[in-house]
Amino acid sequence: MAKFLLAYTGGKMGETPEAQQQQMDLWMGWFGSLGEAIVDPGNPLGTSASVSADGSVSDSGRLGLNGYSVITADSLHDAVTKAKGCPVLSSGGSVDVYEAMPIG
Repeated sequence: MAKFLLAYTGGKMGETPEAQQQQMDLWMGWFGSLGEAIVDPGNPLGTSASVSADGSVSDSGRLGLNGYSVITADSLHDAVTKAKGCPVLSSGGSVDVYEAMPIG
């Protein structure tokens, strides 16, 4: 099985504590449905910076990522199928799926 990085962008945080808890419950349910495919459930991402080849630094990351997870899957297609259940999609966000290439 290969490892895949799921990179989250967009989506909206619940406006009330109850809505935020409901979102957390959706995430935990989705992680539960993935079972042993979860290598690292990841974290939300906070402030960021971007460093360019010339050494200049911007105050925010270029990609606008707001979270990540690492899963295992049989193929890119399998990883994409698993990503289709991600709760960030229901709040207007998106998931980019990248295969982590082994070194050596």
